[in-house]
Order: sequence, then C-alpha cells, then structure tokens
Amino acid sequence: MNDTQQRIDELVKNNPVVLFMKGNASFPQCGFSGRAIQILKACGVDPKSVATVNVLEDDAIRAGIKDYSNWPTIPQLYVKGEFIGGSDIMMEMYENGELQQALGTAPA
Repeated sequence: MNDTQQRIDELVKNNPVVLFMKGNASFPQCGFSGRAIQILKACGVDPKSVATVNVLEDDAIRAGIKDYSNWPTIPQLYVKGEFIGGSDIMMEMYENGELQQALGTAPA
C-alpha cells in the first residue's frame, strides 16, 4: 500500500462518515458533491460531523481514491469504514431507507 492509499485508509477508518468530494460541505464545487451533502442533511446528519476531503486540493488523493474504492467517480461516501457509493447510489439508498440505517439516523 503506497503513502496515498495509506492516508486514504486512515481517513476512512478513523472517521465514522467520510465524503471524498469536490469542494467542502459549505462550498461544494460540483453538482454531485452538493447533492451528496444534501442527501446527508436529509438523513439528519450534521454536515459538520462529516469528514470531507476536497479532492481538488490533492491530486494524489483524487487519483488514489478511485483505485482505493475501485470506483471511477467522485463524490465517494464511506460510513464506518465501508464504501457506500457516489451520489446516485446515496440517493437510491436514501429513498429506500438503507442510507439512514447505515448512518444510524433511521427511526427505530
């Protein structure tokens, strides 16, 4: 595992919710990243509690995250160390309640 993969692995394992995105929670820099933040908000997650990684600030992470997850696009959401997916998958999971369960925000 190279340094970049190691950094990504630590971010994913040391934060309950990590979103690799373009921009940050307050200022997303692409529509899909903005949508990912909106979906998390709709699930009852405080965006401040999400570890966001701006891939535009780090080319190594931007390329490395695609290898790490074997997923070609950004944003990428990880919950409790597990890769969830991009904004389309987040939307599907939100609509059927799976995302709220994964995040621990589903009503009991």
